[in-house]
Amino acid sequence: MELFRIKRDIPFMKHALLFNAISFITFAVAVFFLVTRGLHFSIEFTGGTVMEVETPQAANTEKIRQTIEKMGYGEIQVQNFGSSRDVMIRLPVREGEKQTEVVDKVFAELCKAEDGTVSVRQLISDKGEAISKPVCTNASQVEPIKLSRSEVVGPAVGAELAWDAAKALGFTVLGIVIYLAIRFEWKFGVAGIIANLHDVIIILGFFAFFQWEFSLAVLAAVLAVLGYSVNESVVIFDRVREAFRKYRKLDTPQVIDHAITSTMSRTIITHGSTQLVVLSMLIFGGPTLHHFALALTIGICFGIYSSVFVAAAIAMWLGVKREDLIKGPVNKEDPDDPNAGAVV
Repeated sequence: MELFRIKRDIPFMKHALLFNAISFITFAVAVFFLVTRGLHFSIEFTGGTVMEVETPQAANTEKIRQTIEKMGYGEIQVQNFGSSRDVMIRLPVREGEKQTEVVDKVFAELCKAEDGTVSVRQLISDKGEAISKPVCTNASQVEPIKLSRSEVVGPAVGAELAWDAAKALGFTVLGIVIYLAIRFEWKFGVAGIIANLHDVIIILGFFAFFQWEFSLAVLAAVLAVLGYSVNESVVIFDRVREAFRKYRKLDTPQVIDHAITSTMSRTIITHGSTQLVVLSMLIFGGPTLHHFALALTIGICFGIYSSVFVAAAIAMWLGVKREDLIKGPVNKEDPDDPNAGAVV
């Protein structure tokens, strides 16, 4: 579907050097902030405390978040899981305080916010062991909030998650290169992955500069951007191959210009629709989805730019030509193509 049709090809490749220079400067700045400031990792990577609490009715996550933030624990995560009555709380490590003590202090504060008091009950576990569990009760002897589970995430687990995240990113990059090289040509594979890494580094650069929390949700957004961006590159590369086959008297920059121009309507519709959904998550999704949607927003915007101005331009600099994509003579003539009839 095309909402509009551009009759004349836009000379994008005429300004390819300028666009590549801007991309290089942006990339270098992002790398600089990554090296000098680093990422602000969440407790999944650094370790911390995880608490699960339950309320009789739908939990007020915002009230729980505000209560804990007053205790000065910095970046915390509060989100529903399973049902609206179950809440998961993630707390970062705080020096000079045992993690087991953190659970008692936070639960006591949450109980106080519900006009309750904490008492300790001796319970028997499934293994027959005696355990102590804090219980919150109010004046009516009702439990306004229950501590379902608590555990400590150690730094070793966080380091393992960080290594797994790096492997996931590496395998994704490798898979994209192989896919593009098989479907098109190795020059497109190199151009595509440079453009995609350009998007990833810029996203990480934003998170390093503003010290936004980098969590597993943000990592998922980065991997999603990789797949999303390569999809746009594939569309353009596929149109480049068609244009090489159809317009045999055009040179490589003209073919690329035609390919990009002919996909402009599709690009605007697809990315515009996706961005509306992501912006909805960013505005209305609350703190839980904020950084996830933020990473997607940055990735989509730069993904469009990199697919058009980075991937296509690098493919041109690498010397992609008609013979790379069309093997053997092309005898089929297109009556609508004034340049048809040439033999490659």
